[in-house]
Amino acid sequence: MTLTKESFNGDLPPACEVAKSNIGSSGEKEALLHSVTRTGAVVLRKRAVGRIIMHSMAMFGREFCYAVEAAFVTPVLLSVGLPRNLYSLVWLISPILGFVLQPVVGSASDHCTCSWGRRRPYILGLGIIMLLGMALYLNGDVMISAFIKERDNQRTWAIVVTMLGVVLFDFAADFIDGPIKAYLFDVCSHQDKEKGLHYHALLTGLGGALGYLTGAMDWGKTVLGHSLASEFQVIFFFAALVFLICLIIHLRSIPEVPLRYENEETDILLEVTKSYKYSSIEEEIKNGCLKSTCTEIKTAAKPKKCAVTSRVGDQKRMTLKSLMKTLLSMPSHYRCLCVSHLFGWMAFLSNMLFFTDFMGQVVYQGSPYAPHNSTLYITYRKGVEMGCWGLCINAVFSSVYSYMQKILLPYVGLKGLYFIGYLLFGLGTGLIGLFPNVYSTLALCSLFGVMSSTLYTVPFHLIAEYHREEESLKLQEGEEAGEHERGKGVDCAALTCMVQLAQIILGVGLGLLVSVAGSAVTVISASTVALIGCCFVAFCVRYVE
Repeated sequence: MTLTKESFNGDLPPACEVAKSNIGSSGEKEALLHSVTRTGAVVLRKRAVGRIIMHSMAMFGREFCYAVEAAFVTPVLLSVGLPRNLYSLVWLISPILGFVLQPVVGSASDHCTCSWGRRRPYILGLGIIMLLGMALYLNGDVMISAFIKERDNQRTWAIVVTMLGVVLFDFAADFIDGPIKAYLFDVCSHQDKEKGLHYHALLTGLGGALGYLTGAMDWGKTVLGHSLASEFQVIFFFAALVFLICLIIHLRSIPEVPLRYENEETDILLEVTKSYKYSSIEEEIKNGCLKSTCTEIKTAAKPKKCAVTSRVGDQKRMTLKSLMKTLLSMPSHYRCLCVSHLFGWMAFLSNMLFFTDFMGQVVYQGSPYAPHNSTLYITYRKGVEMGCWGLCINAVFSSVYSYMQKILLPYVGLKGLYFIGYLLFGLGTGLIGLFPNVYSTLALCSLFGVMSSTLYTVPFHLIAEYHREEESLKLQEGEEAGEHERGKGVDCAALTCMVQLAQIILGVGLGLLVSVAGSAVTVISASTVALIGCCFVAFCVRYVE
């Protein structure tokens, strides 16, 4: 790129435009989609609705696979002969790993220098692990039977492979949410972030509904059912196909700015300002776009003056100990948001994990422990099937409410949406526990969708608001601000860690309560925790005006 005096008669070129001229391939040029304004603010291009929907397809595929797991993992574990005392181990390993490693993955994605981008390599890797886990727990029995002929060894290895598949799938499916949200925040303007979160919730609900419907169909009488060894293999075929298509669309949706290019932009701009010191340019540098990119341009000759470069270098060396210190030193409003998210997921999961059992035992008055040819057991199975339809209603209404949120937001704000979600769920589950009737329970399942949509959108919306506020403060405070700023990946990971922590707490405590007091305790405890969370959301969470 040739710079002449005439080039500087107008405004100084944005940083990304200078960097573009130094990048060879047209694909890489497409990745640099942001610019720096005269005030130093980073302005991201407005995204087309089609691109945002493509980005949201990952949530559709992920929730489709989650629904398949919810419908089939218990029958699969029972069919391979897993002892009951190992059930809690299966459900605890993945959330414990997630709670410990999720912030590490979030921090690593913040500082990934891959030319493909920061988030997409992690999303692709976690997607592959999801497919591997799903293949193992749905096909483990058939795979082991093909390689091992001894009956006793078959059973042992089938249990091991199936458990491994469940752990791998849960691990990757929980982890992938953080990089997907951080990816959205990286490449979208504030208005598009709001729109993207709503589309995420919409397609999450649709994916869950389609997954439950797929699991409810009898595939044994179809052509695929006759061609493949079992119904589980048919379900795996559809789930893997849907997830692969959605993952490819997501990864091709919006280009990322590779982290190394952001650093190159700073270096190029420093070289430009050293070589061409026209008075008007110096004034622009002092007051304009370069101030936000490098914190100490006045003494640029010294090394360690670019805040972006020094900060990335420091955080690349971040150990688990320093990462935990960073998380503990988060501002109080971030910690309060994490606590409210924990209450929400504890309430939601305590209801969802045992809902089909609650329908079978409490609403339909059946028994899972009765002989399989008895009326009590058949009644219980009918209740479980009706519970699946209730979960389908939940998923559909989650999509509907995610669209309604866009209409309600200007009138009630984020605080109103957050409060309404927790309140309606708390009242709905309380009524189900007090009046266990089939039709009223199915109707109140729509309120589960309100909670689901709220948990997937409002907390992340607040994270985006917090970051927007911090960026504004950084511009006002100038070169002193932002040197030790946490990345969006770490903040999203800290928030999604609450899902794993909720699973750990419920896995340890709720199973014992159910064994002592029965399934009815699940909806009562869900209602109680949701109403406590409702008060916490109203009085402790900070909302940006």
